[in-house]
Amino acid sequence: MFMRSIYDEGLAQAAYLIGCPKSGRAVLFDPLRDVDRYIALAAAHGLEISAVAETHIHADFVSGARELAERTGAHVYVSGEGGPDWRSRWLNGQPAGGYAHTELRDGDTFSIGGIEITAVHTPGHTPEHLIYLVTDRGGGATDPIGVITGDFLFVGDLGRPDLLETAAGQVGMMEPSARALYATIASLDAIPDYCQVWPGHGAGSACGKALGAVPMSTVGYERRFNPALKAATGEQAFVSFILDGQPEPPVYFADMKRVNRDGPAVLGSLPEPARQTPGELASVDARTTAIIDTRPWEQFRAGHIPGSLSLPPDKSFCSDAGSFVRADEPIRLIADPRDLEGLIRGLVRVGLDRIEGWCPSGEVTASSFATAKVEEVKVDRAGSLAPGEAVLDVRRRSEFDEGHIPGAANIAHTRLLVRGGEVPGVDRLLVCCRSGKRSARSCSHLKRLGHDVLNVEGGFLAWEASGAAIER
Repeated sequence: MFMRSIYDEGLAQAAYLIGCPKSGRAVLFDPLRDVDRYIALAAAHGLEISAVAETHIHADFVSGARELAERTGAHVYVSGEGGPDWRSRWLNGQPAGGYAHTELRDGDTFSIGGIEITAVHTPGHTPEHLIYLVTDRGGGATDPIGVITGDFLFVGDLGRPDLLETAAGQVGMMEPSARALYATIASLDAIPDYCQVWPGHGAGSACGKALGAVPMSTVGYERRFNPALKAATGEQAFVSFILDGQPEPPVYFADMKRVNRDGPAVLGSLPEPARQTPGELASVDARTTAIIDTRPWEQFRAGHIPGSLSLPPDKSFCSDAGSFVRADEPIRLIADPRDLEGLIRGLVRVGLDRIEGWCPSGEVTASSFATAKVEEVKVDRAGSLAPGEAVLDVRRRSEFDEGHIPGAANIAHTRLLVRGGEVPGVDRLLVCCRSGKRSARSCSHLKRLGHDVLNVEGGFLAWEASGAAIER
């Protein structure tokens, strides 16, 4: 049996390629949308991806299942559980007659050469969620070597059951989903301790609150040490534990369920934005076009195109872009040419496809355009506000509750786009986070919306280190 985990740092997401070398066939689980790299990996090992399988309808990225079916004719395996609202509606559309597919129920199996895959229904994170037991029959095995756990079981955590309510707006779904997840835990009883756990996400994903940084585990280890499993001493105790302290989901999560259920647009290839000059970018209306400036914060705040967004190319680029840019907005990029392809991949993975132009960051200087700036202030400034000023803390609510600058308002930076009406209506905002990074990005977004802002250098860590009063 051949097996590879393909991990994306930006989304903390893992896809899995499992193949039968004897037959030359492989199945790909939970791919991202830019599927060319999976196809290349399979070909490098003498395999053809003949099937693609989904654990559930994803909320945190655009699925690559349709893209792969279009490019390779791969047979699509999805969940048939959870009721009609949770079926993948795109499967019976174009091309004429639909895509070759199978909707799996609990206990159903399919084979890729000598490898047997068994679906197990594990509702809670979503109603239709499946995990997949993998048994190497061709190698003589009679029991599974591992399990593709998707967003049910992570290393050190379980998938959050609140997203249908907190991200997709389905009021009243949070607690019933948590109770369903509690019932689902019993499905692990039938899986041997030695079975490897191949989760859909790692540390940094917003699909849980305490995901571990170790990429894989075993069922037995998680049974012994996973805090979420250990909290399942009773239904109500578990519900309280699993719903407490979940991070606010990025804004784009609200669109992903619909996009992946109804069918993502087929890319065919990555967008190829036109190269533009700084002057051409500066002439764009930044109120209706998202200008994403990926230069370091120090360069951005010293001078940038008015209305542009500061989004450095780090691990949070995808989720931050999905939080500050609407799916229907045209996009212009300011980027190092070496980063361009990776940035484009990151944007399309969260459904931001309208990348129409780009400019090399080295060509952007203060003399290229009318310059806007963001001022930074020392943390003590937040303790001596002038009339008409307020502190906006853009950390997660759980962080804010543990301690914050007295009198500060709180909106997580991932929710500013949809909670703009709650931003304090003052003359000037002092924007604060833990260390100054999330607040910097938030400052650029708030300036785009017309707010006068100051970034609090060093954030709450600096406030805490100063010995100033802390409100809880």
